[in-house]
Amino acid sequence: MHLISYTSLRTVFDRRHEKISIKFLPSTAAIIAIQAIACASFMLAGLARAERQPLIGRLDSGVTHYRTIKVEGVDIFYREAGPADAPTVVLLHGFPASSHMFRNLIPALADRYHVIAPDYPAFGQSAVPARTEFDYTFAKFAILMDGLLQQLGAKRYALYVQDYGAPVGYRLALMHPERVTALVVQNGNAYEDGVKGAFWNPIKAYWADGSKEHREELRAGLTLAATKSQYLDGVRDVTRVDPDNWLHDQTLLDRPGIAEIMLDLFKDYGTNVALYPQFQAFFREYHPPTLIVWGQNDIIFPGDGARAYLRDLPQAELHLLDTGHFALEDKGGEIATLMREFLNRKLPRK
Repeated sequence: MHLISYTSLRTVFDRRHEKISIKFLPSTAAIIAIQAIACASFMLAGLARAERQPLIGRLDSGVTHYRTIKVEGVDIFYREAGPADAPTVVLLHGFPASSHMFRNLIPALADRYHVIAPDYPAFGQSAVPARTEFDYTFAKFAILMDGLLQQLGAKRYALYVQDYGAPVGYRLALMHPERVTALVVQNGNAYEDGVKGAFWNPIKAYWADGSKEHREELRAGLTLAATKSQYLDGVRDVTRVDPDNWLHDQTLLDRPGIAEIMLDLFKDYGTNVALYPQFQAFFREYHPPTLIVWGQNDIIFPGDGARAYLRDLPQAELHLLDTGHFALEDKGGEIATLMREFLNRKLPRK
């Protein structure tokens, strides 16, 4: 009969049920058992960590990182998420937004793609160089975005283009057509079909003469009412649109000096229209796989601008959505689903 002094604890791990059983052993055997169990426990813990590591990596890939990098002397802010070795998707924002407009789309893509969403100078969190020292043009924006992508090692990428993102993205495509793996077009224009109607009359007048009078008329497009309308016009259920959007954008628009920069860009937008034939030639020559997800109730870029793409990209997949200019705000889930299915079929895997 063994007394309690001759006994010790032996722990037996059942990993599946996480149960512990206790038995009494003679002291000598107990010492050996304890040593063996300690060694086994250490090995099991290491195995458990190894098994968890892929999961941790997958979870981390959905985390959005907020970074700033200097490109040609200008601090460019960008959001980044997803595995660095996955196919790259570049999200290019419109006016008066920033990469903030992609805050929900980024995590919806980041488990499978390397997602990069920058802010142009004077937008979002990027720097605001003085107008006297910096050329606020779409051509310059494209050069800076190209510099950013080169620094990040993005040698090939799909482009999501919305509003201002279209001329910036298509200028990138003209610079490096071989790098564009696919296009996702969301209310981003490349045809004169999409720049017609009453909305465009005062802007075209400013393009024509650049007069101070016509410039001042466009200042109304920088007010809170105008910003709010871009988010709500054409939306069936406005309760789905977060009001923080227009407050966020307007706060940035109201910073000192920003209004004049935006008016400069209104004027320069005319240079994009002049490049439409070159954009269209790129479509015809390179046939990039294209998904068009377009808010058809948009008064800025109406549905005719979406249909026009089919003239040069007859294989493009066109989806006209019952919403307005910033379609991600109330149709984000639908757009993300369409994008994931499309990119899964079209993007080359690394």
